Amino acid sequence: MESTPQSSPEPQTTLLNDKVPFHRRISYALTDTGGNLLYSIIGAYLLYFYTDVFGLSVGVAGTLLLVTRLVDAVDAPLWGIIVDRTRSKYGQSRPYFLWLCFPFAVFTVLTFTTPNLDGTWKVVYAAVTYILAGIAYTGISTPITSILPNLSRNTDERVVLNSFRMVGGNVGNFAAVTFTLPLVAFFGAGNDQKGFFWTLCVFGIVSIIMFLIAFADLKEINTEKIKTIPFKSSFKAMKGNWPWIILVIANLLFWIALTIRTSTLVYYFEYNIGHKELVPLINGISVIQVIGMVLIPFIVKFSNKYSTMIFGFVLAVLGQIVLFFAGDHISFLIVGWIIACIGSGIACSMPFAMLSDTVDYGEWKSGLRGSGILTAIGSAFCIKAGSGLGGFIPTQFMSSFGYVPNVAQSTQSLSGIQFVFIWLPAIVFALGIIPMLFYRRFEKNEGYIRRQLLIKEHHAEPQVK
Repeated sequence: MESTPQSSPEPQTTLLNDKVPFHRRISYALTDTGGNLLYSIIGAYLLYFYTDVFGLSVGVAGTLLLVTRLVDAVDAPLWGIIVDRTRSKYGQSRPYFLWLCFPFAVFTVLTFTTPNLDGTWKVVYAAVTYILAGIAYTGISTPITSILPNLSRNTDERVVLNSFRMVGGNVGNFAAVTFTLPLVAFFGAGNDQKGFFWTLCVFGIVSIIMFLIAFADLKEINTEKIKTIPFKSSFKAMKGNWPWIILVIANLLFWIALTIRTSTLVYYFEYNIGHKELVPLINGISVIQVIGMVLIPFIVKFSNKYSTMIFGFVLAVLGQIVLFFAGDHISFLIVGWIIACIGSGIACSMPFAMLSDTVDYGEWKSGLRGSGILTAIGSAFCIKAGSGLGGFIPTQFMSSFGYVPNVAQSTQSLSGIQFVFIWLPAIVFALGIIPMLFYRRFEKNEGYIRRQLLIKEHHAEPQVK
């Protein structure tokens, strides 16, 4: 065993002592609270806004969401490359919380604004504003994930930090999906166009404040030692990184399923259950998934990460099945929803922590630490592409089943709404289990890979006599 200078800490000691103060854990959580406060409204209500408020047909709205989100998804690797090449006095990932919080809020507000336009110009406005909001979201959400490897080297601490982030994100999601419709009714007083605009203005201001707090408090470590990756070499960090590829596939399937379920909930409760007023309550109950998120560090400690994510997928499928058998019995619907939300909360949380491990794997294998591009594609791209497909697929089913907005639905249309809300998400959640079965081989080697990287970093440091 090689000896090391007495004044330099051992790699294992560095790992054990690499803890993040509690206040910075809270600040990290605020980044996802601020992001989800706005983006969750897009996921939960944009399709409904387009069809029942803005005045687009369900077919046009679905196609619009697919095209714009897939176009927008292309910017994910570009943002990753930009972050990887960023060197500033504020750090590598952290400055984007300052630079992009205002554009993100403004473009999201414009997405839910209804100017007096007709025909093609209405579609053009919807596409442009949504794409701009999406680009700004990718730019500010990519650093949320890419900063994690630079907040701590300790893999257990990363899991804890990610749990704080997920809880914070869930708080933002809870506030968005629970209070949006009541605030729309309050501000609009019967005018949903006016109500959506002022509701988004309020949420936008709160989001900006949260990102500014996070920017002021968070601190990145070791960014001065990270080599700038040439543009052509950025994509080499992905080559042969099989655990990353597996995680991207599973995460993409998760976001397709989640978006299908989230975007069709309001239709199911308005037309199939006949109680649209319950939508804020049902969405509010989704905060129950915090239980799963808080328990993740303990579950992982006594199990492992890949099986924890599989467990989340299984619970999500089980919850969907309970929703089917519940029929229009509200109490049983709530039980099924709670099970489904706890499961999706667990499955949603795991990739963000595991992506940091795939960054380590990529550095060990290729010598390139592409945290920006790997986390951008693994998180932002999956969210955008998954949201696009998850928003498009149900609209095609609903259109083929004869859905017409703001009228009593036919029996066939009601069957289509039930299928896209209950069975379609269940099928896609189940598909997400398959790639995770192949992840365990990599996870067994994580300790060895991390030790090798620490030894490499340790010997690269100047020796102190």
